[in-house]
Amino acid sequence: MNYDQYQYVKVEKKGRVAVVTLNRPENRNALHMDAHAELERIWNDLAQDEEVFAIVLTGAGKTFSAGGDIKAMVARAGTVEGFKYTLKVPAATRRMFQNILDVPQPILAAVNGDAVGLGATLVLFSDISIIAESAKFGDTHTRVGLVAGDGGTAIWPLLIGPARAKEFLMRSLIVSGAEAQRMNLINYALPAEQVLPRAMEIAEELAQMPIWAVRWTKLSVNKWLKEQLNLILDASVAFEMLSMNSHDHAEAARAFAEKRKPDYKGY
Repeated sequence: MNYDQYQYVKVEKKGRVAVVTLNRPENRNALHMDAHAELERIWNDLAQDEEVFAIVLTGAGKTFSAGGDIKAMVARAGTVEGFKYTLKVPAATRRMFQNILDVPQPILAAVNGDAVGLGATLVLFSDISIIAESAKFGDTHTRVGLVAGDGGTAIWPLLIGPARAKEFLMRSLIVSGAEAQRMNLINYALPAEQVLPRAMEIAEELAQMPIWAVRWTKLSVNKWLKEQLNLILDASVAFEMLSMNSHDHAEAARAFAEKRKPDYKGY
């Protein structure tokens, strides 16, 4: 399997393990439309790669992923192209998370640095997660005037219960990697330099185990996650797209980019 067509996602094979790296370090691995599209497709290619028995997902540089690209949000706000974008996102988001859950190989998130917004959601939909103790972790959609629609409302309640999930999502709370582990959001919290080696160690262990025992165990648990995703995702992404066309989202994005306090109008 050749992965040279990917620009924003880098794939390196190390024995039976594929290391998938979010590759926009100059933008803290923020995900714009083209990077999002690659994250939809990459999982299908990996699923069909008979040389890959486990996958490690990480970020280039010092950040795992800053989530959505704020500069792109500012550029889209209030434009015809921005409206067209909102029409495409629900199907694209569904494809991405369905493809992640359908990958037969175990996916390990090696969270080398901050993971916020969509970045945090990608981590939570992985099978096993290892995070840097000092990393910032949280779903920050509401800080930029958006509904936490791209999977956060599906996965957070399963991990920490509805009451705590609502507080974290509505308030856009951020915790350290160590606290995320204590909350059962993350499997392991380690010093940053140990994150990728530990993820590789577990991945290599899984890659040597009986293949169908591992894969069908994952499939069985993911049936539960798929039920939750099907129950919630369409509505939550639709609400997110509505909020993307609001004045308050445009103002929040501009204020974030300009490092000032936003002036919300309530519409």
